[in-house]
Amino acid sequence: APTADGKPGWQSDGSFVTDDGERLTDELSRLAYLRTVQDWIIRPQLRTVPGVADIDSLGGYEKQYVVEPDGVRLAEYGISYSDLASALEAANLSVGANYIQRSGENYLVRADARIRSVEEIERTVIGTRAGVPVTVRDVARVAVGGGLRTGAASKNGYEVVIGTTLMLVGENSRIVAHAVDTRLAEVRKSLPTGIAANVALDRSELVVSTISTVAENLAIGALLVIATLFLLLGNARAAIIATLVIPLSMVISAVGMNQLHISGNLMSLGALDFGLIIDGAVIIVENTLRRVGERQHLEGRALTLRERLDEVTDSSMEMVRPTVYGQIVIFLVFIPCLTFQGVEGKMFSPMVITLMLALASAFVLSLTFVPALAALLIQGRVAEREVPVIVKAKQFYAPRLARALDRPAPWITGGLAVFLAAVGAFFWLGQEFMPTLDEHNFNLSSVRIPSTSINQSVKMDLPLERQILQLPEVRLVFSKTGTANLAADPMPTNASDNYVMLKPKNEWPEGVRTKAQIIERIAEKTAPIVGNAYDVTQPIQMRFNELIGGVRSDVAVKVYGDDLQQMAATANEIAAVLAKIDGVADLRVAQTSGFPTLDLKFDRGAISRLGLSVAEVADTVETALGGKPAGQLFSGDRRFDIVVRLNEAQRDNLDSVGAIPVMLPEVEGRRRASVPLRQLAHFETSEGLNEVSRDNGKRRIYV
Repeated sequence: APTADGKPGWQSDGSFVTDDGERLTDELSRLAYLRTVQDWIIRPQLRTVPGVADIDSLGGYEKQYVVEPDGVRLAEYGISYSDLASALEAANLSVGANYIQRSGENYLVRADARIRSVEEIERTVIGTRAGVPVTVRDVARVAVGGGLRTGAASKNGYEVVIGTTLMLVGENSRIVAHAVDTRLAEVRKSLPTGIAANVALDRSELVVSTISTVAENLAIGALLVIATLFLLLGNARAAIIATLVIPLSMVISAVGMNQLHISGNLMSLGALDFGLIIDGAVIIVENTLRRVGERQHLEGRALTLRERLDEVTDSSMEMVRPTVYGQIVIFLVFIPCLTFQGVEGKMFSPMVITLMLALASAFVLSLTFVPALAALLIQGRVAEREVPVIVKAKQFYAPRLARALDRPAPWITGGLAVFLAAVGAFFWLGQEFMPTLDEHNFNLSSVRIPSTSINQSVKMDLPLERQILQLPEVRLVFSKTGTANLAADPMPTNASDNYVMLKPKNEWPEGVRTKAQIIERIAEKTAPIVGNAYDVTQPIQMRFNELIGGVRSDVAVKVYGDDLQQMAATANEIAAVLAKIDGVADLRVAQTSGFPTLDLKFDRGAISRLGLSVAEVADTVETALGGKPAGQLFSGDRRFDIVVRLNEAQRDNLDSVGAIPVMLPEVEGRRRASVPLRQLAHFETSEGLNEVSRDNGKRRIYV
């Protein structure tokens, strides 16, 4: 909302005034200001959070003080682009000159000649002509600008700056994410007027949601097992004894997991099977009930504590061998999973270790805790009768068993028919190695033609976000384009990750119940926006796919070889075959070529005739187009680069590039002359490689 004119914040004329009183009138300067706040206020404070490796910044512009030379004036004064950059750097320095002593005290000698403002840059002397100093103001325009960016970010249809917290290896993501969120709440208090920092994607939300689901499943599983025990054992005290093995084995397992640094997650906790855990305890309790009942029948009275202890001991000894054998079989089934390497090992090792800890704990309890408690609690008369459920089951089953034994052929035939039907159905069922975890949110990986610039990608992301945001079930849409500051996830400028964050399911509109329906609704909304090819996946799932196979899609075919053209032709043939398969969606071939390049072919003959070297010409091109650092400007604890380069309009105009003056060697008694770049180099456009991907040193293209 606009503030009173002159005060920090948005002004009625559409400009923005910072807390320092600087008026930002254009989009570039406002995005540069956002990036400055991110890099110099938010990032330093979040980096101190325990478990955080760094904060990766994406979007906006890294603030620079850009010196934009006027080629005509440079030629008039006989000053080259490199001379301008070197003179600026030489005028921006700070040196120490040891100490001097006065009255017994040391004085540190410091010669500080650092540039501190745009005005000082403009007044910097870069040469003299006829005894008159030539300043930067005479040959160039100084402006606050942004670095040539390789990445951008947007949210809900507007450009923003996004910071991604990178976690140290081995840390707990839920704890670190919560700590960062807490610190961010404190950081917000120190943000300048008109700046908001909000959480776009919180990884801990999925972790907490998953753990809640696991806890719910564990509770339901435990209750079902407990109910079954009470229903079938026929003795409440025996059921209680067997039931106590569940929480005790869980506690012991948790202690072991903590010692082995195994986190409680979907794989480790979700694999626990309470039926397996209490198996040994049920065997011991049932045998104890049988032996105590038989002894009571022989004695004709209730047993004493010593007699119960004897019976429990004998009962446990009888069951040791089958219990041990059963445990060994289960352990042997899971031990091969411990040999997995890489991502598979990280996924399945916690599951196997947790299950083994639980089984080992239950085994020890079944031979120690369970017999001891059975001897103490199973007192009085122990009835030797079947529970009602078993009685009813036998009444239903016995006559049918008799008929089956009398005429076995029809039953055997029926069993074989059911088996064959199951085998046939197996080949028609959807199959996957591991079910997909529902992250609740989407990621649309957008890819455009290779030549798409970063600014054009942003222009294509903004309407996409606005269209998707019209869906009532969508809470937030943000995009990350290109490569961020730390390049932890490098992407070309023609690729974007569009994150679609959904509202809770109870807030979805009528008739929308599944994510498949939302994908269809998103496809309808984005259909009018041409130029994008999408891979629909989920944020963490996408990263996981990249870790496992180097490809974001769930299914990929990789083509290996040495000749990229032949590989591309083969990949296109494979894609044509795959397109005929029912159910295939989002089919595309990796773009390995088609990236346009502007090649400068140096005319070595012309260069040598004019007394120049190729290095001098190349240095002029590099400075004018790429930009050459000329020191830094300090503002408090912040520092910003001073860069010499042509302005955007001239850099994008081939006529202006061809007119770049290249200074000739000085000739005594004459003014230094120059020649335009087009006389020393020819411009050619061609298509080069877009990307070269490798697996284990071998070139590959994926479909």
